[in-house]
Amino acid sequence: MTFPVVGMVGGGQLARMTHEAGIPLGIRFKLLSDTPQDSAAQVVSDVVIGDYRDLDTLRDFARGCDVITFDHEHVPTEHLRALEADGIPVRPGPDALVHAQDKGVMRARLDELGVPCPRHRIVKDPADVAAFAAEGVANGDAESDGFPVVLKTVRGGYDGKGVWVVRSAEQAAEPFRAGVPVLAEEMVGFVRELAANVVRSPHGQAVAYPVVESRQVDGVCDTVIAPAPGLSEDLAGRAQELALRVAKELDVVGHLAVELFETADGRVLVNELAMRPHNSGHWSQDGAITSQFANHVRAVLDLPLGDPRPRAKWTVMANVLGGDYPDMYAAYLHCMARDPQLKIHMYGKDVKPGRKVGHVNTYGDDLDDVLERARHAAGYLRGTITE
Repeated sequence: MTFPVVGMVGGGQLARMTHEAGIPLGIRFKLLSDTPQDSAAQVVSDVVIGDYRDLDTLRDFARGCDVITFDHEHVPTEHLRALEADGIPVRPGPDALVHAQDKGVMRARLDELGVPCPRHRIVKDPADVAAFAAEGVANGDAESDGFPVVLKTVRGGYDGKGVWVVRSAEQAAEPFRAGVPVLAEEMVGFVRELAANVVRSPHGQAVAYPVVESRQVDGVCDTVIAPAPGLSEDLAGRAQELALRVAKELDVVGHLAVELFETADGRVLVNELAMRPHNSGHWSQDGAITSQFANHVRAVLDLPLGDPRPRAKWTVMANVLGGDYPDMYAAYLHCMARDPQLKIHMYGKDVKPGRKVGHVNTYGDDLDDVLERARHAAGYLRGTITE
């Protein structure tokens, strides 16, 4: 029996780290990448350069692959259906992935399932946004004129892109210029953001990672703490059960990240879904018995899933963003000498201000110490900390 070939669509850092997780298992990867310089294209031996939006390119790429999976959600849904019709296993499949591709479809389906979400609806123009805001006042879940309101283009947004917080109808014009449907959501007064990460295989086995706290800066994930500090056992269990139920009902195969708002009255509301390895699960590379990347590989190949339990009491992931200091390698000497337990993961990207170019993981028994070590290392690599 030969080892299977996993076809990965997308050449970003998620593909790079998923490939890394498959190496010890002898799993071969074939990559469809936009350019030879993409993060994963630098390390995968079998790379096809092409446009994932072109069906013929996808079909040619899929030849010789035992399964197709993704490091992003942007492949057209109709193309994925065509691949399935050709007999190619696509995981997650188009019927599941569309809920991560289209926020309107996602909200409608979660409503059918009774999953708690922020108040929302599709809006057609700025006047309709004002009407949506007024509905919040009438329902008693908003004050004054109902603003601010969150607007999202239903497709294509990530890391804060495609998302606007508007405080009047006059500010609401920009999202409609993209020419795609716009989703309006209430501005949730949340205590913090959480993420429940689960992995599910084709035959229905599923595992749940500890619920984590995700801290954002300017709409981009900055720090993840595993497990979420101060989260009650009851609420953590409810969040995991919710994520497992969503994975089952949507027939997700592979990794599912359910991004959540924790409210002051002890509820969790679903913010976003991602059906691929996710930034909120990067901590698991060094902090869990089986990482999100390794379990995603296992799931798409329908292998038994690995243990998701944490190895340490606390693990902290801090993203390394590009700044004005491009020579990050020169910072290794200081970071590694200062913290021999530090784990650095770089993506092979050119350093640009604000761009995710890597992350660090720290772990231990004292949360304050673990947090400080992660923040110092990420800051030193970026150049915002110099001692």
